[in-house]
Amino acid sequence: MLSFLVAILICVVIFGLRQLNRNYALTSLTKRIKTMDGTPLENVIDVVGGFWGSNFDLLTMKRKQIFDYSRRLAKTFKRSYVQYFLLTPVYNVIDANDAEMILNDSRILDKGLLLRFLHPFLKTGLLTSSGKKWHTRRRLLTPTFHFNILQKFMEIFKSESRKFIDDLWKQIDLADFNGSVSLNELIPRFTLNIICETAMGVRLDDCADGDEYRKYYSRIEDILIERLKNPIMSFDWIFFKFQNGKNYLKSLKKLHSFSSGIIKKRREMLEEELQQQEFELIERIDQDDNNAYGKQRYAMLDSLLFAEKEGLIDHRGICEEVDTFILAGYDTISMNLIYALRCLAMYPDVQAKCYEELQECIPEDLSGLNMKQLNNLKYLDCVIRETLRLYPSVPTVKRECIADTVVGGNLFLPKRTQINLHIYDIHRNPKYFPDPEVFRPERFMSSEKRHPYAFIPFSVGQRNCIGQKFAILEIKTLLIHILQNFQLQSVSDCEELKFSTGLLLRTNTNVKIKLNKRN
Repeated sequence: MLSFLVAILICVVIFGLRQLNRNYALTSLTKRIKTMDGTPLENVIDVVGGFWGSNFDLLTMKRKQIFDYSRRLAKTFKRSYVQYFLLTPVYNVIDANDAEMILNDSRILDKGLLLRFLHPFLKTGLLTSSGKKWHTRRRLLTPTFHFNILQKFMEIFKSESRKFIDDLWKQIDLADFNGSVSLNELIPRFTLNIICETAMGVRLDDCADGDEYRKYYSRIEDILIERLKNPIMSFDWIFFKFQNGKNYLKSLKKLHSFSSGIIKKRREMLEEELQQQEFELIERIDQDDNNAYGKQRYAMLDSLLFAEKEGLIDHRGICEEVDTFILAGYDTISMNLIYALRCLAMYPDVQAKCYEELQECIPEDLSGLNMKQLNNLKYLDCVIRETLRLYPSVPTVKRECIADTVVGGNLFLPKRTQINLHIYDIHRNPKYFPDPEVFRPERFMSSEKRHPYAFIPFSVGQRNCIGQKFAILEIKTLLIHILQNFQLQSVSDCEELKFSTGLLLRTNTNVKIKLNKRN
């Protein structure tokens, strides 16, 4: 009799849980994504199945498997889809119409869960902050990428590009040079030097410091991805007791030491300059333009140091933004350059057209290269755009609902829903780009209209990339210098890139190309 009652009780509990699971994800009692009119969700959007409505597949996957898994789902569903991963409902956007709704919704400005795991590293700088703090920082930092500032940076772009070319010549002239170079080893050094000298006003005299920064940043990224896969590690008090947590803190100490050293050095340099000018604001750029606070515009770190004197930011805030901009300014542009050079090496006809355009539009002596000349390189611009389409350095943009939200008039997203805007998949959607896997720069030459949110390598809306013009100028400048000196050749004509999940679009192996001297 007792066993019968127990069996009945178990059946009742299971039935109750199944009923409860219709509206809540049992792993967290989070409200489920649903339709407002009561239509079964599966009738209007695809839903990834799993145990009790949650998907646990990612827990057992390696980084390269996670990337392939997401791509398979996009190709299978061909439209935005829903899944429940561990404690959270996730809305995966792979359609430009859905991306437009999300990126223009003021209730979906906060970054997602992964960015919160970056807080020990970046604290709450421009990338990871929200609300009033984000608006204040955005207003403070936007003038630091003004047109006049970028003009000033051109001299640094050119000088660093010349140094990069000199280093390539030295490498090629070595007796043991095998004809190919590893872009993953060379390009990040260049971009880190650039962001430090432009935005921070400090030249990296010791390459070893930059190499160490990149090494510890890579460790941070590896640990973050592993942490994201393990729900237990989402709690700081557990995570930091394990070896990964201890390694994370050790790496953070190295990264923060690097950025603190830059701030200290620039602060001292600025004080010396101010003293030499009898404490008047030093003239660093043209004085025609004023910023929001009634003063001339300065590069990023100088602007922050002056803002500190006015009480607009404190030392901790300066550290947050320096860490953020060093990371964003070197790593994303590194990947953009690596993929662009690989594409030029893989497609000789495209490379030839770019070189022909350089011959027509750019003088042989690049010392006078300016922004107007860069803007005249229309075909090179298309090559860069097509590279960004196929290989966006940030393949997925994260958002989180800060309140219950209805999108598209009928789809209910509960508070704390994680939103993944899969830029990689939107860019490869055949609805917007015919033959999406084909590298074809000419598609950006045509005046054919496409959805405005079908191509969003720097995101769109209020939280778009603040430094996108900076990035394009830097990329163009180095590509011009390389193309003028070398003919690029692929190491393997049939080489196919394999990717891994990371903070950015990462390849499983280093990207190599061959360099041949131009006559």
